[in-house]
Order: sequence, then structure tokens, then C-alpha cells
Amino acid sequence: MLPPRSTATDSLLRHPAFVAFWFARIASGFGFQMLSVAVGWQIYAITGRAFDLGLIGLVQFVPSVLLALPAGHVADQFERRRIVLLGQVVEWIAIAALTGMSLAHGIHEAGILLLVFVIGIAKAFEFPALQSMLPALVPATVLPRAMAVNGSAGQAAMIMGPAVGGFLYVAGPGVVYTTCAALYLVSIVLMARLRYEQAPPKREPATLKSLFAGVHFIRRRPDVLGVISLDLFAVLLGGATALLPIFARDILHTGPWGLGLLRAAPAVGALLMSVWLARHDMQRRVGMIMFASVAGFGVATLVFAVSTALWLSLLALFALGAFDMVSMVIRGALVQLDTPDDMRGRVSAVNAIFINTSNQLGEFESGMLAAWLGAVNATVLGGVGTLVVVVLWMGMFPSLRRRQQLHVEAAAREEPAADIL
Repeated sequence: MLPPRSTATDSLLRHPAFVAFWFARIASGFGFQMLSVAVGWQIYAITGRAFDLGLIGLVQFVPSVLLALPAGHVADQFERRRIVLLGQVVEWIAIAALTGMSLAHGIHEAGILLLVFVIGIAKAFEFPALQSMLPALVPATVLPRAMAVNGSAGQAAMIMGPAVGGFLYVAGPGVVYTTCAALYLVSIVLMARLRYEQAPPKREPATLKSLFAGVHFIRRRPDVLGVISLDLFAVLLGGATALLPIFARDILHTGPWGLGLLRAAPAVGALLMSVWLARHDMQRRVGMIMFASVAGFGVATLVFAVSTALWLSLLALFALGAFDMVSMVIRGALVQLDTPDDMRGRVSAVNAIFINTSNQLGEFESGMLAAWLGAVNATVLGGVGTLVVVVLWMGMFPSLRRRQQLHVEAAAREEPAADIL
């Protein structure tokens, strides 16, 4: 499937570097989602312990947080395309090792976790470089649409990748890993052939000052700080998806098929919204649109919390995913456009810390509250908390609330800003 055509005069299809980048994201995204399914099934088949499934997330989360700042520094010091290529080559080697061990029936739990840890390290360095590449592939005026199309690749992979991986797993984990390796190879070839121009970076030693430069930059840019912190607290509080098994079995009284529908609903909403955003530019009142989208996320969470009908719960989760995609596109484009190119790697790395922390801690927070208050009360509290955060952030970041356009002139971006933290 091709990126959807834009109704604007500057179609994304006129930028071959972006098209190659998009197809590479599709290939690697599908590969990774299929890999995640195979690894989980295989480890559980070997050990039979649910605890080991948690270890899979842990060995990916630890490098993503510990290596984020060094990875951001590297992304601003070297050619980003080569960093992405090196990361994907390392991931391909790890997947090839999983393939060989599985086909030879010589695989074990420690080996799987070690290779997943290697993949986590490679992804920690790949992510800020990959995020920082996008603004150089399209003009600033179409970056929001490019981010929406890029988001559609991720959502499509999340929807179909696990299903395809589960289907192929019937033939054995080696078949899944072989397919993943082939998809990663496609991504590597596309990235290697992609024409990408990056201004020669100014090399700096890896000092504490340079490593934390992204943090200092964000603190002095109220709009950037506002959108990143809004995402952190909104996702932290509104983590209803972590409790889906409880809602499926105990509240909606459905089986595994219903849980599958509930898990897919947010991704379907996000995918369809990303297609719409790819065809329509947001020209005014982007600050209020973002706040309204996060508020919509909170309202959808509340509807899901009190629903006792499967169809209404699916509709609420569909809306939740759609609202989240709108705010994600605005947040992502605003951060990239307000950040100079020589800082994008380090700022993307800080953003990655916020995203990973909010996702992981959000699941933990939802689980703890559900244990204390029950799943419904915990989800209601999360939805209300999200709405409270929106109101507070609208007052704390008035310039973000009044922001009309995503792209502003450089002179406007460089106006002195108060050090908020």
C-alpha cells in the first residue's frame, strides 16, 4: 500500500526519500511486531512462567532509558542514516541468530533474552536518529502530514503484524524469525539507498553538558516542554489498555476473541485518523486542537470505564486511539519544528525517555490502582486525572494554548523564554 495522496498541492509522493523511508518503516515495523509475538510464545512454551514474559519487556526497557541520552548525543554527532542502518543491521544479526537457534532446536530462555537485549540496545540508538531524520526528508510545511503517514505505518504494523506472526508461528518459530529477518533486510536495503542530506555536524566530546543539552533546551522552550510533559502525564494516568484482560473477562464477559478486538480497536482508530490527517493540513489553533484531543482521550477513557457493552467499549477505544493520534502528530511535529537540526537527536532522546517512562509506569500505575480500587474505579480515576492535567497545562503553558500554527518562523522560535523548571 502506498502513502495516501494528499489533497494539498505538495504531495508526499513527490518526495522519493520520504517514500523510501516510509516503506522501510513498514518493513521493519511489521518485522518487529511479528518478532514480539514469536518471542513471547516461544519463551512461554519453554518455561511456562508468566514472570518470564515480563522479563522480555524489562530487557528492552532498561537499555531504552539508560542509553537514551548517549544515543541522542550520537545522533547529533554522526550521520543519522548510518546510525539507523547500523542499528538495523545489529537487529538483523540478532534475529538471524534467533532463526538459526530455533531451526537447530538449540534455543533456550537465556539466549532469547540476551538477543532481545541486544535488539533493545540497537533500538535505543536507532530511535532518536530515526525520529530526527524525518524533518530533512520533506519541507516543514508538510511535516505534520508526513508524521501522520509515518504513524500509519506503525499502526498498520501493530494491527496486522501480531496476527501474521501468530499465523506463521503455527509452522514454527523459525518460520516467523526467517520472515522477520527478510523484512528487516528490505528495510536495510531501502535505508542504504535512501538519499539523505544532513549538514555536517559539529563534533563535541561526550561531556555531561553535551549529554544533557537536550534537557536544558527543553526547559527553555515552553511549548516543547508543555507538549512533552503533557504526553507524559496524560499517558501515565490514562492507561486503560493495560487493564483490558480484566475488562474483557470480568466486566464485558467475553473471551479471548473479545480481548483481541479490544486490543485492536485503539490501533484501528489511530490508523484511520492518521489517514485523514495525511490528507488534511492543520492550519490554525493547533494548540487548542491538541488540548481538545487529549481531553477527548480522557473522555473516551471514562466512557470505556463505565461501559458494560462490548460495542460501546470498542467504540470508546476506537475514539481513544483516534484522539491519541491527533495529539501525537501535533506533539511530534511541534517538537521537531521547534528544535534546531543540531539538537534534534538529543531532544528526541529526552522525548523517548518520557514516552517509555509514561508507557511502562502507566501500566504499573493502572495495575496498582486496579488492585486497590478495582479496574473500573482505577480507569475512571485515570480519565478524570487526564482531564485535570489538560486544564492545568492550559493554564501553565498559555503560549502553547494560543499557538496557531505548527510551523513558526525562526525569529519567533528564538524569542527569550522563561526557564520554567
